[in-house]
Amino acid sequence: MQGRLRIIGGKWRRREIRFDSRSDVRPTTDSARETLFNWLQMRIEGALCLDLFAGSGALGFEALSRGAAHVVFVDSDKNCIQQLKRTAADLDAESFNIKYMDAAKFIEQTDQQFDIVFVDPPFRRGLATRTVGLLASTQRLASDALIYIETENSANLDVNFDGLIEYRRLHAGSRIHQLLEVDSAAGFQTDSN
Repeated sequence: MQGRLRIIGGKWRRREIRFDSRSDVRPTTDSARETLFNWLQMRIEGALCLDLFAGSGALGFEALSRGAAHVVFVDSDKNCIQQLKRTAADLDAESFNIKYMDAAKFIEQTDQQFDIVFVDPPFRRGLATRTVGLLASTQRLASDALIYIETENSANLDVNFDGLIEYRRLHAGSRIHQLLEVDSAAGFQTDSN
């Protein structure tokens, strides 16, 4: 069964994204995406973005629509990968890569640094904390990078990650939306330092 959502801003505003609603895919709501991209509005133009647990690709395609320079979509579900490719073709998208692999494996294997990372994993598996911990302990973040995390309310995201500080937080229904920022004052190390 096909689920549908619309891109809410930028050059593809009102264009449709489809996803398999029978899968684990749980796209970020329109209102949460609007809030997130209001938070990111001064940073999205020209950004190199990573959409982990991409699912429908709503966050990555929204970023491309609003002027991100490049987005890497990562998902380990074959159906999601096929739908991401269809969506990219429907939008005639450019400047993206789609990786069919585990998020942790991608983080460990890539040598790219990202300006904005979207972490919206399946709920109740502890993946958000593990993924952000891995991002914080590797050199995959630009010196002023932002990490967006979406989790269920019961998730314990009050964990302190070395070199990251909370920039924004929103509780909406059963979800927590959090934006972390690299803390340059803490001497966070990246390849560019």
